[in-house]
Amino acid sequence: MTYPAGQARPDDSPILHAAIALIPEIRDAADDIEQQRRIPPFISDALRTAGIFGMAMPKMWAGPELDLSTQCRVLEALAMADGSVGWTAMINCDSGYVSAFLDQGVARSMYADIHVGTAASAVPAGRAVIAPGGYVVSGHFPFASGCHQCEWIWLGCIVATDGEPQTNSNGVPVTRQCFIKVSDCEILDTWHTTGLRGTGSNDVAVKDVFVPEERTFSFQDSALVKRSGPLHDFPFLFLFKTPSVALGIARHALDSLIESAPQRPARRYTIGDRLEPRKALSDEVFLQDAIGRAETLLASARAYLFDTLSDVLATVIEGNQPTTRQLALLTTSQSYVSGTCMEVVQLVCKAAGGSAVYQKGSYDRCFRDIFTMNQHALGSLRTSEMAGRILLGAEPVRWLF
Repeated sequence: MTYPAGQARPDDSPILHAAIALIPEIRDAADDIEQQRRIPPFISDALRTAGIFGMAMPKMWAGPELDLSTQCRVLEALAMADGSVGWTAMINCDSGYVSAFLDQGVARSMYADIHVGTAASAVPAGRAVIAPGGYVVSGHFPFASGCHQCEWIWLGCIVATDGEPQTNSNGVPVTRQCFIKVSDCEILDTWHTTGLRGTGSNDVAVKDVFVPEERTFSFQDSALVKRSGPLHDFPFLFLFKTPSVALGIARHALDSLIESAPQRPARRYTIGDRLEPRKALSDEVFLQDAIGRAETLLASARAYLFDTLSDVLATVIEGNQPTTRQLALLTTSQSYVSGTCMEVVQLVCKAAGGSAVYQKGSYDRCFRDIFTMNQHALGSLRTSEMAGRILLGAEPVRWLF
């Protein structure tokens, strides 16, 4: 059984309890988050102190190594408070995942403090020129969410020799992910967006920074994983906690309507030549219908995510790789869940009426955040195609990392 969003059992992880306890403080900071277009330092410090950035760190490093379902509940709770906080926490806690792709001695020295956050721009937008002992990295990298509160960032590059990109026998570029100190990057003020404004997902620029070989990895490497365990035995599992942020945003919007409707007077209409009696918005049949449908949509999306993740985790724990069907369902989890949550928020805003258009309310914020989240590559229209090809046994379509 998974408890409702924003709730925890007494025996749940202290990190989940801490995340839920932070909800009021995060909501009080909503205006600062929007205006600063990043998470304020006192909020990021609170997330770090609560153990959220380090929640995937391994037990062998004295980390909590939370199971993926609990991580999703943590992120969902944070996104109920603020979508941008949920999103940046989702990215920044990848420290415990991507450190598994490095030699463990090297990784441990990089993450002496297991609560250090990590940012990423994984699409190979830069160039890593082979040099003695490593690579010289240059490039302009987009969408580095949460880069302001991180120590490390891993950046996707195409490997080059003598100024020419390397390719494999099929002409596919050879890629490399390179860990660089954020202090060695220039953060560019590019994050002026519709929603998720507080994520600070600015572009970063790097010019001729040397990165030792041992601080790099490649998703094209068959021996990618250097640490065992259910969070790592399927190396791409870290991508699939993303939909939990959408669940939190939609939950916030729907709860706002449920809480406010009994206190709001309904618009009065005439029926024939008579004026309708006064009533609360919550007494309107259309409002009741909208809330009922929205709850059902949200419950179905939440069940899809947690059931799919639980099924895959059970398979991985047994020592097996996900089946074809499991991979297909994982692939569509982001697009289905975030798309369904978009439907929920749209339905809530429609039912709320004119009050939904004001920036001071939560409806506008939730609408802009969920719209922006739906533009992410993981939720693109191609994901259903990718899943269908897997199920049909056709050559798979994959992201280039």
